[in-house]
Amino acid sequence: WYMRTGPSMLLAGILPFGAVFIELYFIFSAIWENQIYTLFSFLFLVYVILVICCAEISVVIVYFQLCTENYRWWWKSFFASAGTGLLCILHTEYFSTTLSCKLWDSPQLSCTFGYTALMALTFGIFTGSIGFFASFMFCPICLQCCEDRLDTTFYVHQFHYNNIFVL
Repeated sequence: WYMRTGPSMLLAGILPFGAVFIELYFIFSAIWENQIYTLFSFLFLVYVILVICCAEISVVIVYFQLCTENYRWWWKSFFASAGTGLLCILHTEYFSTTLSCKLWDSPQLSCTFGYTALMALTFGIFTGSIGFFASFMFCPICLQCCEDRLDTTFYVHQFHYNNIFVL
């Protein structure tokens, strides 16, 4: 059940989202509450961690999919990392309803959700692209290793069968 697109998108998006969760709070506070954001060096470090998490999660999901002999991995690798954008939208709703953000008139609320939805969509496309390109580089390496292993196994069995027939 967890290898279907919906559950794997949500489950795989949790780890990269967890890497940027605290920074999202500070960024949303800077944007919507007129505070100043000054931790750009820490933001770069979080960005590097996000790229590594997205690449690893996508490669693991694609590896599980290839182990079940399902070779249609292209969109699954994209959606595995793009689930982070969906979790960003859910975090926006949590931020705007329960935390210190008090934007309750209709134009401000629609502006908040509209712009944040665009940011989350862009974030999802960005993280999905990272996951796709990491999986795109992983698959030929994985298939080459499997092919070398199969060739070695074939030659060992062929040698064994030839020796049996010679006796």
